Amino acid sequence: MHLPTCSLVTPTYNWPQALELLLLSIKNQSVLPNEVIIADDGSRPETTELIKKFQENFPIPLVHIWHEDNGNQKPAIMNKAIAKAKYDYIVEIDGDIIMHKDFVKDHLTFAKKGQYLFGSRVNIQKIILEDIFKNKTTHFGFFSKGIKKRTRTLRMPFFMNFEKEHTSISKKLRGCNMSFWREDFIKINGFNESLVGWGVDDSEMIQRLHNIGIVGKRLKHAGIAFHIYHKEQDKSHIALNNAIEDEVREKKIKFIEKGINQYL
Repeated sequence: MHLPTCSLVTPTYNWPQALELLLLSIKNQSVLPNEVIIADDGSRPETTELIKKFQENFPIPLVHIWHEDNGNQKPAIMNKAIAKAKYDYIVEIDGDIIMHKDFVKDHLTFAKKGQYLFGSRVNIQKIILEDIFKNKTTHFGFFSKGIKKRTRTLRMPFFMNFEKEHTSISKKLRGCNMSFWREDFIKINGFNESLVGWGVDDSEMIQRLHNIGIVGKRLKHAGIAFHIYHKEQDKSHIALNNAIEDEVREKKIKFIEKGINQYL
């Protein structure tokens, strides 16, 4: 089976311990992406040092895109990263994700023109954080201690034959585990840099994909990701961002003003 070429893109901000486990899990992939791009929203030098260490013997190009810390600018740094991406298909994960060894393989196997994919996550709980960072743990299974939603650890890609297309955004959509065609992303001008602070950037972008006729498909029992516990983000701007997303949905907006075109 011919798989698409792929850039794996992940945002990060001042959490090198989590990024290290993510990078180790990339090295363990059964199918490697063609490149990895770290979209760094202004982290301190410790993150740069970690990336340089990995670049010495990483099996594929490991690209570090950084801009100055000016509050949460995730849409901007993701646009800058995807503008630099060299390959057809974008797999997006968060910087606090550890991937199952077949994570990339599943996203690429089920990639299809006219669609984007979204997966779920298994939650790694706070009580085991010290252990996983100390032992550099990247493998978790159904019986692992300290995880939530453990049925999601079961990889059974056969069940994808029964998954239906989603013509509107699913409540299960999570930006920490999704993939899409780069050309579709450019058509809608990427992430909306008018959004402020944390939240909504992924779903607002996906809404515009729906507005140009792209449909979603959920990766169920495939594309398995483990999410490292952290404190909740500041949600003070969420109402403003929700209003922007509502307008995009109601007016069927396809292209936003401040997006990836600034960097192409």
